[in-house]
Amino acid sequence: MEDWKNEYFQKITSKEKAISIINSGNRVVFGHAAGEPIVLVDELVKQKDRLQNVEIVHMVPLRECQYCLSEMKKHFYHNSLFAGTGTRQAIKEGRADYTPVYFSEIPRLFRDDILPVDVALIQLAPPDENGYMSFGVSVDYTVQAAKSAKVLIAEVNKQMPKTYGEYISISEIDYIIETDRPLIEIVPPEITDIEEKIGHNIASLVPDQANLQLGIGGIPDAALKFLQEKQDLGIYTEMFSDGVVDLYEKGVITNKYNNINPGKFIATFLMGTKKLYQFVDNNLNVEMHTVDYTNNVMIAGKVNKLISINSALQVDLFGQICADTLGYQQYSGVGGQVDFVRASNLSPGGKSIIALPSTNKEGTISRIVPILNEGACVTTSRNDVHYVVTEFGIADLRGKTTRERANLLINITHPNFRDQLKEYYNKK
Repeated sequence: MEDWKNEYFQKITSKEKAISIINSGNRVVFGHAAGEPIVLVDELVKQKDRLQNVEIVHMVPLRECQYCLSEMKKHFYHNSLFAGTGTRQAIKEGRADYTPVYFSEIPRLFRDDILPVDVALIQLAPPDENGYMSFGVSVDYTVQAAKSAKVLIAEVNKQMPKTYGEYISISEIDYIIETDRPLIEIVPPEITDIEEKIGHNIASLVPDQANLQLGIGGIPDAALKFLQEKQDLGIYTEMFSDGVVDLYEKGVITNKYNNINPGKFIATFLMGTKKLYQFVDNNLNVEMHTVDYTNNVMIAGKVNKLISINSALQVDLFGQICADTLGYQQYSGVGGQVDFVRASNLSPGGKSIIALPSTNKEGTISRIVPILNEGACVTTSRNDVHYVVTEFGIADLRGKTTRERANLLINITHPNFRDQLKEYYNKK
């Protein structure tokens, strides 16, 4: 036991010294979302003047990305695997770029040296009695980035929850800085009346003993609100948030019928408030796995009654789903949508659900359209789509002809746009 302690203390250093290891031209991978090691990231930005063309790779950012600002152009280049609020403008203006990739395949980019990792910056929980550290709320691609990195720098945060499933030993880490700070929190949004109606429609498709894949935001939270009368639900997902904890505490979620991980919450990353982080801390019923496990179609597809709930920006009358671009602009990313749409389609008793409001917030633009906007990318193909849900109803597209699909989708469009869509379809 003393050996690992000695090694641990020998690797502790200052944030300044740890980041000084990074050189111009390096590719640096950050831990994901709430697992971002913000003390190390901020120090990297602080040392910008000695660096040029450092490539920064990560997925969802949950705070301002200073390395994407225009004045950082010669110092940092961001390679986004999922655009967010802090990175969209930089991608649009060419200071950053986007790499299309399914969430499940990101570890492969690092493992197979498609994107060789020079340095990984990660955040971990403190070591256990044997010197192993949990990846906490960010397992996803972070584990493989850590394994593939030539240099691994870890922020060991006393407030990072200890989660079960993936660990790393002291011997695998090159430099350690210690911190004691709260994790980034995501406050649950206010649920709108439209989201409530969508949530009610989604809930009508969820049977007892179903296993849920869902994300964060008003629509998933609204769906959870209407699942309180269900029995023995389970969670097999890429991420979950506070709303899942509420259903567990009410006895609705038992994970009893997760046939490949009985009794367990399965996820690859977590985003929420302190309530969520306290719930998962040292909780034997929560297992965090790498994204090439959770989102692996051949594994997730074996989960009984897997219900995937995902969102979209646009749906066209063919049933094509655009969830990551607004015209030519990169808005988000494919993430795990296609992974779980396909997995739920394989699952015995499974259903895939794409949910969206029928219009934009102002009600002036229909989000069900004749054809996707110019420049818009197809996230989920029409061949994979099962249910599409709006506040006006449910369209079951599986096994339907193109004409039948168009009619079903028009029927769940906002009434103000139905005649316009019918006229377009009849003229084509």
